[in-house]
This record gives sequence, structure tokens and C-alpha cells, in this order.
Amino acid sequence: MKNLIIASTSTLHSGSYLDYLLPELETLYSGLDEILFVPFARPGGISHDSYTEKASSAFQQIGKQLVGLHTFEDQVAAIADAKGIFTGGGNTFVLVHALHARKLMQPLREAIFSGTPYLGTSAGSNICGPSMQTTNDMPIVYPPSFKTLGLVGFNINPHYLDPNPNSTHMGETRETRIKEFHTQNTIPVIGMREGSWLEVKEDAIILKGKFSARVFLQGKAPYEIESGSQIDYF
Repeated sequence: MKNLIIASTSTLHSGSYLDYLLPELETLYSGLDEILFVPFARPGGISHDSYTEKASSAFQQIGKQLVGLHTFEDQVAAIADAKGIFTGGGNTFVLVHALHARKLMQPLREAIFSGTPYLGTSAGSNICGPSMQTTNDMPIVYPPSFKTLGLVGFNINPHYLDPNPNSTHMGETRETRIKEFHTQNTIPVIGMREGSWLEVKEDAIILKGKFSARVFLQGKAPYEIESGSQIDYF
């Protein structure tokens, strides 16, 4: 039974790391003392140890210990044995490259489908869909495949930004880029604004947080779904 939270971001501008999600995480990881942290999305400038330490500070507030996956010699076994898992943000290309290179994508998928509670934020949410192709990140490394976990039947576009009618920027909007994705792909996409998350329990998916989300389907006009809506049509 799937039991996960797919969050657009780990940090809001007015808060500290994961603070807006802590009540949800207490429920998600209820009864667990230790959570396995996947720190592989950071492209450089911060070590896996430092990233784990940063993330640990949030989980200590709810009485949980975070252990970095990078500290295990047998990382496949560590995922299989984990009682709860969290994948943080960074660069999705770096994360997907690392998961494929370490042969961890399929074990991670199997663990989550077997009921291991999972949190993904930003890059960690990008890997929840069938592919990573709607990430906002630069392709600074070349993963062997764009295929990701396929925990839900749609792709995520985290940190979704609405067009600013007063902007003088002449580049593509986020909506334009997702429409370009749909010229080549049929996978639905949900644009999630910062502060929003999806609660997934088996096949029930509910949008939560303060904001609506934007849904993109190939060949159709995008539309909004309000917080509290159940997503059961993909």
C-alpha cells in the first residue's frame, strides 16, 4: 500500500527547512524512530554528510533520526530494510543519474509500493512520476534513462510559477514549457506551487496546502484544481 507525500518544496520563503510539513510528517512517519535519507540530488558545494545534517535538524523536532543512505555499504539492502524514506531536493538530473548508477531506482520503487512511507521534495518529488522530463533543472549530467519511479500516473512540475503579466522577460513561461513537453509526450503533468503537496494513500491522491495546482493534459487547455481535491482520473 503506497503511503507518501509529494511536496513541491522543502523550504518556504518565510520558514525553515520542512517546517510547514512537520505535522504531516509526524503522521506519515508515525511510530518510526529512524528514517533513511537519500541525499544524492545535491550537485556539489555541499557534501552528503552536510546535507543529511541539515535535513536532520527538521526531523529532530518530531523525534526522528535521519540516516544518510550514502553511509551504507549495501545501499539496496538499506532501502529494503528502511522503515521510512525521504528524498530531498537539488538537481533532478544528478539524483536520477545517481539512482540509476547505483541500481537503486527499482529497489526504491519496490519499497514504496510495499508500503514504506516516503517523502519527496522538489527533485525528490520529480522522481515520483513516470519520468523526470518536467523538471526545472539544468541537465548538468546525463542519466542513462529519464525513467523514474512511476508512483503516480502523472509527472510533477514542482515550484510551478504562474505567468507574470507585468514581466518584461521574453522567455518561455513554465506553462509554455509544459505544453512543449506535450508535443512529444502524453503523460499528464501537475504544476505544484510552493507550499502545496500531494498525499498519496494507495490509489487515493489528494492535493493539500494553501494553493490550487495546475493540470496539463495533452491537447487540452490547462485548468486548476483546488486544495482538498482528490485526483482520481489519471
